[in-house]
Amino acid sequence: MYQALHATSATLQQFLGDQIVADNFLYAPSAPYRQRSMAVVLNTPKEMEENSQEGISLWLYRVVRDDQRLNDPPLRTDAYTLKQPPLPLRLHYLVTPLTSRANKGDPDTEQYLMGKVMQCLHSHAVLRGADLQQELSGTTAELHVRLESLCLEELTRVWDALEGSYQLSVSYEVSVVNIDAAQAPEPVVPVLEVIPRAGLIARTA
Repeated sequence: MYQALHATSATLQQFLGDQIVADNFLYAPSAPYRQRSMAVVLNTPKEMEENSQEGISLWLYRVVRDDQRLNDPPLRTDAYTLKQPPLPLRLHYLVTPLTSRANKGDPDTEQYLMGKVMQCLHSHAVLRGADLQQELSGTTAELHVRLESLCLEELTRVWDALEGSYQLSVSYEVSVVNIDAAQAPEPVVPVLEVIPRAGLIARTA
């Protein structure tokens, strides 16, 4: 299914949002997160700033092919059909906590949010089962989340592309996300009987 990209983003968005709401420090009645109606959104940091939004930008900025899985064999859906293997992808997300200019770019809240995101994805690095949202819900998919060690120069290039001022941010890689082939399964003739053959290997002088 081609919806796997968006379903992966929705899964991360829902997971992080639920974890933050459940945190007493961030979401107590007097906590700044709750008072200011922040959210985990899929917009770029620049779009959040333009819309005066606060919270966490979970922006999918890069999609690459997983070359290690390209030689996977066709999938046998039943005894009579073979399905082409999916396109395996690795998704890269820029995670940026943002507070509005009206709150003077509150660094305390931004660092609290960043710490919570990193704690959640470190403690729960595999999303599966009930974690999965939308089209991934009810499937056997497993999303492995890994913190990327990008240097400052690499992060700066991402921010240059955004044409925005650099903000506190980290990058996470999510794998493997499969895009199913569009071709219908192909009919094949099943193996009905295996006849073993035995013979004598003669040694010649």
